[in-house]
Amino acid sequence: MEQTDYSRWRLEVDHGRHVWHYLRTDEECTRWPQSDEDKYWLGLDIGAPKLPRATNPIDAARNGFKFYRRIQSNDGHWAGEYGGPLFLLPGLVIGMYVTSTPVPAEWAIEIKRYLVNRANKDGGWGLHIAGESTAFGTATNYTVCRLLGMEADHPAMIRARGVLHKLGGARGVPAWGKLWLAVLNVYDWEGMHPIPPELWCLPDWIPFHPWRWWIHTRMVYLPMGYLWAKRFKCPLDPLIESLRQELYTEPYESIHWPSQRNHVAEVDIWAPHTKTMEGLMAVLGVYESCGSIPPLRRAGVKRAYQLLAMEDENTSYQTVGPVSKMLNYICRWIEEGPDSDVMAKHREKLKDFMWMGRDGMMMTGTNGSQLWDTAFIAQAMVDSGLVDDDDTKNSCYRILDWLDEHQIRDNPKHYNAAYRYSSKGAWPFSTKEQSYTVSDCTGEGMKATIMLQNDAKLPQRIAIERLHDSVDLLLTMQNRSGGFASYETINGPAVLEWLNPAEVFGDIMIEYDYPECTTSVVTGLLKFQQISNYRKKDIDRCVKSAFGYIMKAQRPDGSWFGSWAVCFTYAMMFALESLHLAGQSCENSEPVRRACQFLLGKQREDGGWGEDFKSCVEGRYVQAATSRVVQTSWAVIALLHAGCEDKGAIRRGVSLIMGRQLDDGSWADEETVGVFNRNCSISYPNYVHSFTIWALGKANRHLGTW
Repeated sequence: MEQTDYSRWRLEVDHGRHVWHYLRTDEECTRWPQSDEDKYWLGLDIGAPKLPRATNPIDAARNGFKFYRRIQSNDGHWAGEYGGPLFLLPGLVIGMYVTSTPVPAEWAIEIKRYLVNRANKDGGWGLHIAGESTAFGTATNYTVCRLLGMEADHPAMIRARGVLHKLGGARGVPAWGKLWLAVLNVYDWEGMHPIPPELWCLPDWIPFHPWRWWIHTRMVYLPMGYLWAKRFKCPLDPLIESLRQELYTEPYESIHWPSQRNHVAEVDIWAPHTKTMEGLMAVLGVYESCGSIPPLRRAGVKRAYQLLAMEDENTSYQTVGPVSKMLNYICRWIEEGPDSDVMAKHREKLKDFMWMGRDGMMMTGTNGSQLWDTAFIAQAMVDSGLVDDDDTKNSCYRILDWLDEHQIRDNPKHYNAAYRYSSKGAWPFSTKEQSYTVSDCTGEGMKATIMLQNDAKLPQRIAIERLHDSVDLLLTMQNRSGGFASYETINGPAVLEWLNPAEVFGDIMIEYDYPECTTSVVTGLLKFQQISNYRKKDIDRCVKSAFGYIMKAQRPDGSWFGSWAVCFTYAMMFALESLHLAGQSCENSEPVRRACQFLLGKQREDGGWGEDFKSCVEGRYVQAATSRVVQTSWAVIALLHAGCEDKGAIRRGVSLIMGRQLDDGSWADEETVGVFNRNCSISYPNYVHSFTIWALGKANRHLGTW
């Protein structure tokens, strides 16, 4: 498989922004030498020295950070891949193709190589890199390879086409796949359920108005509605004509498209349509067949375009995620033209989603996980005591400077008009420029700041008044249940989930309370109370109510279900940290004792923990084939938070982490441990260093002599 010269790739980091460049001349390479950071993410040897083998946890943690600081970005944070979903590249490549946007040659080479490297054993692709082959993944990624120049008789294409045809062909792709293929003109719009933009013209008070949907869902269906109304499709060309034949098991011209609306391959369905959803689609189908109401349709298209344009401006043309980014990209091209200033800005921000790794080039789940990753290593450094080491101070100063820069100081430009939640005082998941408030990121950002500035006595970069803004914001985000959701409060009724049209994702129509989000907020507020009495009564009420939710969310077996990583092990760490800060431990709390019993019951013979991605899908703890160092670190941290009396179990876990450490102080990135929407895995490769260092340092403080 063709590949580029890896010695020519460079990662430019600028105020949290990640852009990979391919240098074409030797002179450029001489002027801009590869850094350790570049080499690490490309899978190249960085020449890190062999370190003396650690004989205790704190030395192992030191060795870990000696390596990890070598790949710290120049602005203070840690860059990293945020990949794994396989439904993102199709939007990128189809979006660029239909808008005649040239794909850089090096992108085309490495995207194809990534997809070949990430194909399943049968030759197909799934929804994500840990998933079995599906019609969605196989049809759309086959299309990507063909659009980028791979011939139909290439062995990889022959195998993938065989998988797709066994699954019934592209007729069986779910709704999101149908839309991308319709835009490309290899699927007919008549084979899709209606997505009327008129919904955006409804009064805001209506319970099912789209503004009440979960942010990712509404920002995807906003441009989808625009494209549906326009019935936009790429002009026919020889490649599209060929794809029309390759993707199906019967002649394209013979397909009866209206009967395909409900046709989805069985392997793709995770959230089947409800009868309510099918009934609504039937009604909307009649509305469309009658020609809709032209003035209302025009108003809906106009309203949808206004809102998606505001989303672009609010997020510096990144939007909330890559799917909406590429849908907006096409919509703006239709309205503004290829040579507009709007499209120049959109084209530039394509780069923010492209990540170059050892397997090739992927599209990431957002523009990165910058704040999230940096907040955890900040806390690890303080909790372990490594922040006091003379040779680590500079790295910690740079972390604090980055946290300072990326707290969001103001509300979005289009705040109320675009249905955006307040962001003044927030920390984002990625960067300030992307601009979205996230509850747990704000909580973790607060904790990281307070621990660095107050516990570790670093300079006061972030004034107390700015933390007041964070507190004010978080207090508005609590739901009636006492819990916290992700981006905003729960704004729609639970019955909206009956209208989930996506088939492949669950729990996407509204916000939900999450144990992880709730406990991040609680721990942030409790850390804040250690340094200030600001709004003490309000925080006390909030925390009391939040603990009520946390206790209700605990399962009878002592566990908490995690929604943002795999899975129970992850949620346990967060929940037990919040209970620890509230003064609860195994000594005085029955819920904490039950939680410890659950974790101890999952420890493997080698002393580690390993939980499979299937836990997220099935809603029960599923043992992985082997122990995993990240999940072992989560379990160790959780048990230490709980004051677990079984020190031997903790020591065995620590021994596994130390035993997996490589000679240069690093750890190998093992299985993907991130997840979203129950059914899609996503990568957090920095976890293998931040949480291992944290677990080792914390264990050293709590366990004493090794």
